[in-house]
Amino acid sequence: MTQNSEIEWWIDSIRQLISRLERISADSAWAYRASGLRGSLLRCLDQLETQLSGPEQGQLTESQRANLQSLTGRAFEILTRAARDVAASRP
Repeated sequence: MTQNSEIEWWIDSIRQLISRLERISADSAWAYRASGLRGSLLRCLDQLETQLSGPEQGQLTESQRANLQSLTGRAFEILTRAARDVAASRP
């Protein structure tokens, strides 16, 4: 994977997660956590887009990758738990 394609992949993934986190109902117990996580993902997205369009177009550092993996892992966890709550509340 080239440097730019890795960054582009992360940008696409983060955009999808942000979109899905926005759909969590405000009535959900997970809405507050999702909101905070969306903010963190938006900051990462901004940094990645700047990095992609910047003159250096540098490679992701291990620290950046670890942070992205942590944030996306938490996003999937929140989405999964929110979906379980919705499914459990249906008759």
